[in-house]
Amino acid sequence: MNVLLVRPHLILALSRRFNSFLHLEPLDLEIVAGGVEPPHRVEILDLSHGRRPFAVLRRKLASFRPDVVGFGCYSNQAAAVRELAGVVRQVLPAAKIAVGGVHASIAPQDLNRPERFDYVVRGEGSVAIRRLLAALAAGKPIADEGVLPVGTPEFDRLAADPPPAHPDYREVAKPRRDLVDRSKYFCIWSGKPDERLASLYPRVASMRTSVGCPRRCSFCVVHYLAHGRYIQRDPEDVAEEIASIPEDYIYFVDDEMFINPVRAEAIARRLIERGIRKQYISWARSDTICAHPDLFRLWKQAGLQVVYVGLESMEEDALKGFNKGVDPDTNRRAVEILREIGIVLHSALIVNPDFTKEDFVRLRRTVERIAPAEMSFTVLSPSPGTDYWRETCDRFIAPDPYAFYDCMHTLLPTRLPLPEFYRYFALLYLHGFRHNPWRAHRVKVPFRDMLRLMWSGLRTGWTLHRLHRDFPPEALAKCGRPE
Repeated sequence: MNVLLVRPHLILALSRRFNSFLHLEPLDLEIVAGGVEPPHRVEILDLSHGRRPFAVLRRKLASFRPDVVGFGCYSNQAAAVRELAGVVRQVLPAAKIAVGGVHASIAPQDLNRPERFDYVVRGEGSVAIRRLLAALAAGKPIADEGVLPVGTPEFDRLAADPPPAHPDYREVAKPRRDLVDRSKYFCIWSGKPDERLASLYPRVASMRTSVGCPRRCSFCVVHYLAHGRYIQRDPEDVAEEIASIPEDYIYFVDDEMFINPVRAEAIARRLIERGIRKQYISWARSDTICAHPDLFRLWKQAGLQVVYVGLESMEEDALKGFNKGVDPDTNRRAVEILREIGIVLHSALIVNPDFTKEDFVRLRRTVERIAPAEMSFTVLSPSPGTDYWRETCDRFIAPDPYAFYDCMHTLLPTRLPLPEFYRYFALLYLHGFRHNPWRAHRVKVPFRDMLRLMWSGLRTGWTLHRLHRDFPPEALAKCGRPE
């Protein structure tokens, strides 16, 4: 059988704007493709590039003639995936259509649409696709916790349960990186002080070394998807895959790679001992950094250049509300440790819909205190599948909350009028850009890349400023509550 795996296009303009700074390969689909074994054939179609996604999909369907089409799906892509599946139904009525990804795992009932899909795949896709293809090849029905047949009584029964637990990593396929055009994936790189970069947009490979996180932040769905576990790959297996990747820059997509310091140290030492010289970006918690500063010094030797830290806030009440398990002092020490080691901090900070003008001013002062650092800001949004989502869903202002779940569009009413809220939000990004480390460190970049960055920044800032226009009038009317 021919299997086509599709990454959907981006509907929200802001998502397309952010893709101009960071555009990672479809690693989830590459891993699923690794589970498609001969005699079956598999291809990946990434519709996040360029325009006219429906025309591109039609051409691929006509040339490849897949028997099975699988879509990856985050919650804000659900509407796009339903439209794309409709195209497949029209062009190839006999093809089986499956949808997987985070949205399928946490909200399967939203995809229970027999006119669009045949199966909803929950959990690890590379394991599930082996079972699905085997059943289809044998002409047998399939219904289990990982593969739900749409429009059946089995679907309703299975969808009521949590998604299946992540399997042992030895069962998970290695990614088929050869199935995508690797020249299209990049990440803005900050560089070292006084460094001359060949490109501000180097090619970047994505890699996953673990799944899950033992913490239970109120806004995060990771612990639900991973059943509260932290599932890790063997250090030697990780080092072996890194050595096989052609790119010199690697972005670790783990939820938190360093929670197990023994394993993280073992990976770094193997990379150093084998002379694998690459540069890395990864996520880490501030309390992990404070508890194990020597681990990050070792990783600096191995090539770690940028660490994304979900500081979220420097206010104690806010951190308690997020159930982060850290305090402002921990966040401040983590910032100082990374600065002392020479690792660039990417600080992720949260804006609460309840923010007043004074709260925005206070957050700008926070930016100045932790600079120089890369900065990103998100709007506090309940994640589908969390208790926070269920507790607040009756207050949502968006008619389709899944479509607006990108942590930029607020799902909850704002205290300020919505246009004013997003004006201050856009100014935060401008303020953060002024404190970017490549500016402070006088990193030298090609002039063409500088123009590209400025143009992307202007377009993104303008889109942020006008983000309230994405909402219907009735949503705006629910915002701007009196203090």
